[in-house]
Amino acid sequence: MKAIGAKLEVFPLIFTSNPCSSRRIAKLKIFPRKRDSRVILGSLAEKRSSHPLDGDRLGENFARSIGGKSFRQLVAAAGAAILLSCSPPAVAESLTVAFPVSKVREVNIVQRTLVEAWGLIRESFVDPTFNHQDWEMKLQQTMGEVFPLKSADAAYSKVSAMLATLGDPFTRIITPKEYQTFRIGSDGNLQGVGLFINVEPSSGHVVVVSCLDGSPAARAGIQEGDELIEIDGERLEGLDGASAAEKLRGRVGTTVTVKIHSGQKYEADTGIREVKLSRETIKISPVSSTIISHVSPEGRETKIGYVRLSAFSQTAAEEMESSIQALEDQGVQSYILDLRNNPGGLVTAGLDVAQIWLDGDEILVNTIDRDGDMLPIGMVNGHALTHDPLVVLVNERSASASEILAGALRDNGRALLVGKTTFGKGKIQSVTELNDGSALFITVAKYLSPSLHDIDQVGITPDVQCGADTWTMMRPRAASNGDGADSLEADSCILIAERELDLEQSEGTAS
Repeated sequence: MKAIGAKLEVFPLIFTSNPCSSRRIAKLKIFPRKRDSRVILGSLAEKRSSHPLDGDRLGENFARSIGGKSFRQLVAAAGAAILLSCSPPAVAESLTVAFPVSKVREVNIVQRTLVEAWGLIRESFVDPTFNHQDWEMKLQQTMGEVFPLKSADAAYSKVSAMLATLGDPFTRIITPKEYQTFRIGSDGNLQGVGLFINVEPSSGHVVVVSCLDGSPAARAGIQEGDELIEIDGERLEGLDGASAAEKLRGRVGTTVTVKIHSGQKYEADTGIREVKLSRETIKISPVSSTIISHVSPEGRETKIGYVRLSAFSQTAAEEMESSIQALEDQGVQSYILDLRNNPGGLVTAGLDVAQIWLDGDEILVNTIDRDGDMLPIGMVNGHALTHDPLVVLVNERSASASEILAGALRDNGRALLVGKTTFGKGKIQSVTELNDGSALFITVAKYLSPSLHDIDQVGITPDVQCGADTWTMMRPRAASNGDGADSLEADSCILIAERELDLEQSEGTAS
């Protein structure tokens, strides 16, 4: 690593765990297995600082500190979860790294970022063997490759290559420019084209999960299931969902050209079209609800509260609570919670939503840290807004925080799951804004459901399977209230959910 005649720069690193926010975890109970275990608390990550986090700053710093893991990561692959971690008591470890200073200022900045990223990986990456390699040697090797470079882009490529050797696609770095694009305001405004995308694990294709109503993508006729082939002339083979999403986002008023393939089966020469999309500011609300007027087999008219949650954003739990309270005031007798095509977001949002439906001291999720220690997270004196029967809808694009919520509700006997096996995203990432404005994503743990079901690459199998052609027979309904329930009538999974609610109510089962 030493370069002849080069000035050496000394970079001190201090490793310590962030303190926990008392406000954000006031309703959560941690069950540490041993004194020095890392306690995984949820989903907010703060820019590294020696200053403690406090409850007021957590909400305030959401947009600045997590890099968009609510709506921002929502538009990416599977919606990787975010966490805040702490260790009682925090013990600092110091390390000094010296390296030859590049004469190119922008490369020297990346050199410092390289050391900072390397140190964070060393401190918290889920695999303490670093994919069975000498992590100190990897820093020396990468610094030697970065030193002679002439541009920041080339230097960041070397840092990315170093992270790739960890064998974990979720651990990555994005440049300051990419991070600025990645971030949106905490009010839920997205600057982009309104596409929700994911990478199909079997094929590697970048596929449209859904389009936001009224968005540029929706107006262009892009639909769920369409495959993105190119963005601004760049092929997407091998690109992860987050990187593809970043290419779609940008400043309002600019345009992006996408080449898409429509159809169930990929054929290179058919069903391909090119669309030019304008980027706009899009207001996103993660919760929508309506009342389904339902007629039971006995001819009894009931009200079912239908609630759709599209993302686990900063406001998801608050909006969910308001929606449930409004539906309760209108006299609904049962609920359908729709998590289909919800790729995840903030873990704490998922836990907060779970507590709207659960009572007592139930376990919500189990985490496993880099030492293999399992740490359950549970509620403290929870109080549900409603005890009415509940069915949760999931599918193969329900991921991450969606799977945490579905697992918490099903394993605690609160809800029946209807749909298809979920995506299987059981890894947890932290997001840290580095000193140069770039951002580092690190896989720091994995999680299991309350009943210790391993979700990663497996998913959650619902209690009742359903798909587009599972059950299409229509049952009698009362008149709709005009709030959107009409569009749900042809949804076979919702019809099955209604049937299951009928069965539960006829058996007098309390949920």
